[in-house]
Amino acid sequence: MECPLLGRELVLPVCLLVNLMSSICIVVLNKWLYTYHHFPNITLTALHFVMTWLGLVGCAAAGLFKPTKLRIMSVVPLAMSFCGFVVFTNLSLESNTVGTYQLMKAMTTPCIVVIHTYFYNKRYSVPVLLTLIPITLGVVCNSYYDVRFNVWGTAYATIGVLVTSVYQVWVGTKQTELEASSMQLLFYQAPISACMLSVVVFLQEPPWSSTGLFSILTLRVSALVLLSGVVAFSVNLSIFWIIGKTSPVTYNMVGHTKFCITVLSGTLIFHDPISLNQAVGMFLTFSGVLTYTHFKIGEQSSKNSGTQHMKTSA
Repeated sequence: MECPLLGRELVLPVCLLVNLMSSICIVVLNKWLYTYHHFPNITLTALHFVMTWLGLVGCAAAGLFKPTKLRIMSVVPLAMSFCGFVVFTNLSLESNTVGTYQLMKAMTTPCIVVIHTYFYNKRYSVPVLLTLIPITLGVVCNSYYDVRFNVWGTAYATIGVLVTSVYQVWVGTKQTELEASSMQLLFYQAPISACMLSVVVFLQEPPWSSTGLFSILTLRVSALVLLSGVVAFSVNLSIFWIIGKTSPVTYNMVGHTKFCITVLSGTLIFHDPISLNQAVGMFLTFSGVLTYTHFKIGEQSSKNSGTQHMKTSA
């Protein structure tokens, strides 16, 4: 659906810019709330889920996508993994430097390859498998030489990678199984996940406690939380637009740009120290991710060309 306020030729550049800026801003805003306002982590995640669902309701009313009826129980496992990956990813961001947080997320790629290989009998080419070596070595190198390394941060990041990998695999299988788009799934996931986390919030981060929501919710903090929720939703919405209007090459190159700028923002805004050895680790990981994307896109293009050729021959 085209935006009536923009010319058709401007929609794609605007969507790319919105996705780039919002993806970086959400990391900075969340880190700011954790570092300078000690905002309760799970509470923030639950609020984001609520705002995401409200945003989706607005998008559905505007005709940007059409909700479909799904059985609640069929979405519950996905919603649980959705809770887990967002919560532990945010705990990783809270406990680690931005650079380490970003690099640990890159381990999702090797983890998904392992899950696909051993549980779904999917095979990857040798060039693709070889690109996992620099990704893994880079993450290990960065973590080893991180001057702010801590055990809890590493544990949160590791669990976050595992749960994120499972979630991403399930999203793909559930979309096929339920014949629903990612936005249609998210329309159900977000409120179910918010309800699940609300129970955890009342048990682990009661709003009335000395460190709970009510004690720290000043006007400034409220504005930051509202802004972070809007930005979190804009990330999802812009991804929805971009995937429908561009090739995987364009979307992945935007992802690589976000990778670099997010790491840089941690150094400039939060003064995260980066040693030479850490920089080497970051370079190895980024090179591996870039090469992995190159091979995967090449394989997908060859597959699509072969399919198209078979259809033409038929």
